[in-house]
Amino acid sequence: MFKPLPFFIGLRYTWAKKGNHFISFISLSSMIGLALGVLVLITVMSVMNGFDRELRERILGMVPHATIQGYDGMRDWRAIAEKIPDSPDIVAMAPYIHAQGMLTSSGSVRGMLLNGVEPALEKGVSIVQNHMKAGSIDDLESGEFNIVLGDILASYMHARIGDKVTVVLPEASVTPAGVFPRLKRFKVVGIFSVGAEIDGNLALIHIDDAAKLKRMGDRVDGIRLKVDDLFKAQQVAWRAVSALGSNYSASDWTRSHGNLFQAIRMEKTLVGLLLMMIIAVAAFNIVSTLVMVVTDKRADIAILRTMGATPGTILRIFLFQGLLIGCIGIFSGAVLGVLLATNISGLIAWVEQTLGFQFLSADVYFISYLPSQLLWNDVAVICGSALGLAFLATIYPAMKASKIAPAEALRYE
Repeated sequence: MFKPLPFFIGLRYTWAKKGNHFISFISLSSMIGLALGVLVLITVMSVMNGFDRELRERILGMVPHATIQGYDGMRDWRAIAEKIPDSPDIVAMAPYIHAQGMLTSSGSVRGMLLNGVEPALEKGVSIVQNHMKAGSIDDLESGEFNIVLGDILASYMHARIGDKVTVVLPEASVTPAGVFPRLKRFKVVGIFSVGAEIDGNLALIHIDDAAKLKRMGDRVDGIRLKVDDLFKAQQVAWRAVSALGSNYSASDWTRSHGNLFQAIRMEKTLVGLLLMMIIAVAAFNIVSTLVMVVTDKRADIAILRTMGATPGTILRIFLFQGLLIGCIGIFSGAVLGVLLATNISGLIAWVEQTLGFQFLSADVYFISYLPSQLLWNDVAVICGSALGLAFLATIYPAMKASKIAPAEALRYE
């Protein structure tokens, strides 16, 4: 089989022969270092992509993309919604009433966020219906005072379907017996789980029941907008409120969760740069490998030069050897990294189940499991960067080899 001379000689120099085991060991360590660096970087980038995706799909699937509020509430919200300019960016709209309070049951007390929603419209702006563990938001009927709880909140309250819980609002009600906080008994008709921190502090009731509880009459707090592109939410909200006038204000997800989103993006960038240093260290181990090979093969190089090999041929021999070491390490790391990145969620879940320990608790982190999303663009960038570093690492030893003078190298042979 035909093999170009630089390819053939570089391939022979890469693998150990008798008396060259140390050089082969250094070559192997360079390959392993590159493989581990690429493997870890692909896996970590996939996990960071997973966190980014979960933030967008789960957290931002539950919280409003954008909201329009009235300073004194909104009467006839449908008429107000019709004044919002038509835009292909707005996917759906729904009214809401928002309150903060406490939930009590079986001697347990916990703070919560209480959202009054219109069940039929809420499905268009929220993913809650797709993550119901029991019951349905359709069971939130006007006047029935039913409630849907997050599973962590329900677990903390020891509440199941059909149980009664008490909602307490920090608003005083004056009665003949004195001043008391406003409270109301609700029946649990649904439990949802989106696998995020919101499972531990959110409860949903019918918007009519929320209006009665807060004594708002026919008013709502505002209109919730779902947009097609999350990054256009701010401009969509401000365009809408500009058309409504000065009695309304706008907000969007960048105010409530923007810092978390930016933190994930920054962490992904910084972690990527730090891990790329690992690959750089492994790549530049190729320099020491090839320098030792050049020193060991000075006589061979001199003989090749006397037989007619040009400096360019010698240069290509060692360039090929360095790139061969780099390609083997990078390819191995990429294959193992892709396999680990696509299976790490299941692997961590198995470890948690085996050890009986949860690495990510929804009480502490915004999701309760380790997500992963492999992006082939990331794989290509990582492998390309690693190959570029490996190529740079081969230039100096290869140039040094090409400049060896045959007479000087053979003088003491």
